Amino acid sequence: MSSEKYVGRRGLMLVLSSPSGAGKTTLSRSLLESDPDITMSVSATTRPRRPGETHGKDYYFLSTEDFGIMRNKGEFLEHAKVFGNYYGTPKAPVEEALAKGRDVLFDIDWQGTQQLEEAAHEDVVKVFILPPSAQDLEKRLNRRAQDSAEVVAARMEKASDEISHYQEYDYIIINDDVKVSLAELKAILAAERLKRHRLTGLSNFVKRLRDAL
Repeated sequence: MSSEKYVGRRGLMLVLSSPSGAGKTTLSRSLLESDPDITMSVSATTRPRRPGETHGKDYYFLSTEDFGIMRNKGEFLEHAKVFGNYYGTPKAPVEEALAKGRDVLFDIDWQGTQQLEEAAHEDVVKVFILPPSAQDLEKRLNRRAQDSAEVVAARMEKASDEISHYQEYDYIIINDDVKVSLAELKAILAAERLKRHRLTGLSNFVKRLRDAL
C-alpha cells in the first residue's frame, strides 16, 4: 500500500469464478478477513434464503417481480439465471466504492463475468478457481450437505461446461491447498493494484518529481 501514500488509485473489481465446490467461497472469506481494503459485492437473488443468511449482507433477497423491475431499469452490472434462480450485481454501490479507491470482490459465474467485463473491462480482474480433480470436487459438494443428491449430480454435470470457460480469465488458481491458493490470490491483487492505469494521481506525481530534479 506504500505507493498509495503518494498517488491516488481507482478501485478494481476482483472476480472469482469456479464450479460449485472448488473453494471460491472459502477463498473469498479468507481474503476479506485478511485484507481491509477490499469489500464483498452483495448480489441480489430470487433464490430462497438459507439458514443463517442475512438480507443485505449475504444477498439482497428479492421477489422475481422486483428483480425484473431492477433489471429493466438497468440497475445491474450483470445478471444471470442459475439453477432456476436469478442473480444480479447492483450497480450503484460498486461504482461508489471504485471511485473511492476501494476494491470490490465478486463471486460470480462466467456468464456474469462476461457481462461485467462488457460494462467495465478496465476495472475487472478475472480469476478462475479449479479443483485438483473431479473426485475432489464431488467430495467437497457432498461434504457441504447443503444440497440433495440430485442437485449434487446436476452441479457435477454443469461443472464441465463452467470449466470450459477458463480461457476467458486472466489468472488460474488450482485450489489444492487453501493457504497456498490464498497466497497466490493475494499476489494477484497486489500486482493489479499497482497497474499504471489504476494510479489516478500518477501523472501529477511524476510531474512534481521531475520538476524537483
